[in-house]
Amino acid sequence: MIGLLKALISPPARGRGSETWRTAGEPSRSGVGLGRFIQRRKPTPNPSRQREGSFVALFAAALALAACSDSAPEVDTSVYGAGDNWDNPGGDWASSHFSRLGDITPQNVGELGLAWEYDLGTKRVQESTPVVIDGVMYASGNLGRVYALDAATGAQKWTFTPEMDMQIARSACCDWANRGLAVADGKVITAALDGKLYALDAATGAVVWSADTFVDKDRGYTITGAPEVAGDLVVIGNAGAEFDTRGYVTAYRISDGSEAWRFWTIPHDPAEGPQESPELEAALKTWSKDTRWDIGGGGTAWDAITYDPEFDQVIVGTGNGGPYPQAIRSPGGGDNLYLNSLVAIDRKTGAMKWHFQETPQDNWDLTATQPMVLAQMEVNGASRPVILHTPKNGFFFVVDRENGKPLAANAIVRTNWADGWNLDTGKPNMRMDLADYTEGPKVVFPGSPGARNWYPAAFDPTRNTYFAHVLDMGNLMFLTGDPAAVKHEKKFMNADAAIIFTPDLEAAAPTLPAPIREQVEASEAWQWVKDEPFSSELRAMDPLTGKTKWAVPSAGWQDRQGVLATASGLVFHGSVTGKLTARDSETGKELWSVDTGSSIMAAPMTYRVNGVQYVAVQTGWGGGGWGFMPGYAAAYRKGNANRLLVYKVGGGPTPQPADLPPLEPAPEPPAQYPDATPEMIAMGNALFTANCAMCHSNQPRAPLPDLRRIAPNVHAGFEQVVLGGLFKMNGMPSFADRLDASQVKAIHAWLIDTQGKLRARELQLQAEGKPLDSRSLTILSSY
Repeated sequence: MIGLLKALISPPARGRGSETWRTAGEPSRSGVGLGRFIQRRKPTPNPSRQREGSFVALFAAALALAACSDSAPEVDTSVYGAGDNWDNPGGDWASSHFSRLGDITPQNVGELGLAWEYDLGTKRVQESTPVVIDGVMYASGNLGRVYALDAATGAQKWTFTPEMDMQIARSACCDWANRGLAVADGKVITAALDGKLYALDAATGAVVWSADTFVDKDRGYTITGAPEVAGDLVVIGNAGAEFDTRGYVTAYRISDGSEAWRFWTIPHDPAEGPQESPELEAALKTWSKDTRWDIGGGGTAWDAITYDPEFDQVIVGTGNGGPYPQAIRSPGGGDNLYLNSLVAIDRKTGAMKWHFQETPQDNWDLTATQPMVLAQMEVNGASRPVILHTPKNGFFFVVDRENGKPLAANAIVRTNWADGWNLDTGKPNMRMDLADYTEGPKVVFPGSPGARNWYPAAFDPTRNTYFAHVLDMGNLMFLTGDPAAVKHEKKFMNADAAIIFTPDLEAAAPTLPAPIREQVEASEAWQWVKDEPFSSELRAMDPLTGKTKWAVPSAGWQDRQGVLATASGLVFHGSVTGKLTARDSETGKELWSVDTGSSIMAAPMTYRVNGVQYVAVQTGWGGGGWGFMPGYAAAYRKGNANRLLVYKVGGGPTPQPADLPPLEPAPEPPAQYPDATPEMIAMGNALFTANCAMCHSNQPRAPLPDLRRIAPNVHAGFEQVVLGGLFKMNGMPSFADRLDASQVKAIHAWLIDTQGKLRARELQLQAEGKPLDSRSLTILSSY
């Protein structure tokens, strides 16, 4: 009991909610009064969760907790924003990406310099925000790697690389991303791409326990999101809605990794028996009787799982339908609950408390898996606990955390799948006449990359401002065949829709079949495409109105960035160009920047050790569309160096990677197969597009090898690579279950033919003194 009382009186040493007993009026070491800017929380009255002001009350609370071990954890939600510690990827209990620290100010931010850097040892995607607790930084990297470092010096304490069968790479639609880790009860918890959840000893990195989170190994599941601590539980979801999966989230006990509960996000085939919960029985009514349950249905919770301590609930953002076209997935329509929804789950029981579907009747990959921010906000004259959410679908939602009702819903980009929102019914004003491509191609806004995606936003309550990257872009969507004849592709892509993004659409239109081109150019959205194919910018927005306070353009539509906001009036963000920038929160004016030479997408964070405030960010290009690296990316010029960069006032210069050498003409390919025919080569082209192009974009300087430039030794072992899994542990899986030797030979014949033509073209360009860089339009099936 004494130990329990001590825990109640003292700040937690680890995990979400650390430092939460600091009072809102306590000054920081920089002299900035916290009472000036902390927006105070008023939790719904509940004596078991209120902080009492006397020892007697604390003792009573201790007795209550001792009698009921599953009571809600105490978190003082009156303190908003991270302090010295940044104890989860979102920074604080609200996932606000907002810091109370004020040592770095608009006046001295220009003096920032590099404090230290750390080589993450990989050259793939980096989307994670590090965690810092009591002077130790825990960072996660691609595949689920973990790095424990001294947060003041960068000295390595330990690292962890999960062991896995890299055949899993076949199921990763959007690179080997990892978006963060959790720290609780002396454990660092990371989720690996192959579905293993690991709890590591925070001091040594040794595995304390592991759990295999995948319930069906015959489907294309992966994990790319961060685990979420909810009291004595850790919750994790999965990815794979473009494949053949059915989504769910699972809660495990932090103490030993045992399963506490599992919540399935969509129903299963009713022919297999009763649903797992009454909520799924209700959801079943929103799916067609002819639903293609064999394909999976989608709904994966690949990110955006947030614990709400005020209501002791886990809020989960769910993903898109699979396949994309509802005409295949659920013929006859229906809202298809709980796709593209916010779902609140009771932490103790795993039962659903409420849901809010943000995109019913999904045809467009408009997921609700984008990061959430919790807040308390004045709405219609009343203070309400809310979720601030900007999902893919183009609307800015303010949702009541107590009941899931939308309090505000404002479009922040061009949308034509819906033209507004009815707050009384909680439903959008759907425009299926403009966006349903079942009977013909449609240009849909926003596109499948989303108005917002995985990159975190930041909310500054002192300025009532939400800072986020916003992409205003559409895409042409059309069916790839007869929806009634679609086959289940086991453990493989089942998107079954073709996509061309609007930045490429005018150039691509002349290449489309005449009937498709005519329909596209006659559509209402075609004028949008011609007037402004896209805009990509960092915005400061009012949450209740969605109105922009200021905006600055990004380098291009593939330039996407996470954001950090501080109480001192700064907004930090990176760019895939390699630039790290600090802006004035009120105006967006650039106050400081540094060219790091490394592409940045992940959100920066800040922390303080021994009285010194630091700003840190991970670098590395990748994620959705990762095979198509833009020419303006630092990774295109200098390679995809994965680094941790940490800055402080008075630091030094940032070393840059060396420039990559100019492209050389493609190597001479081997002689063509004697029996190769034009038909065989055409078949190889089709097979490559269906099986290989998702990863091998065959673009210059792409993250994976350009197979128009295969070296002689790889040509010699081509069948061993594709069928035998020769390079599997390097990330090139075997396709022996999908292709036979004759099909691999056809693919190889097409690549030999393509390489020969590319070599001839590039030799001519070289002779003319022209650069060899080239780009090609591509019809994408996923993003």
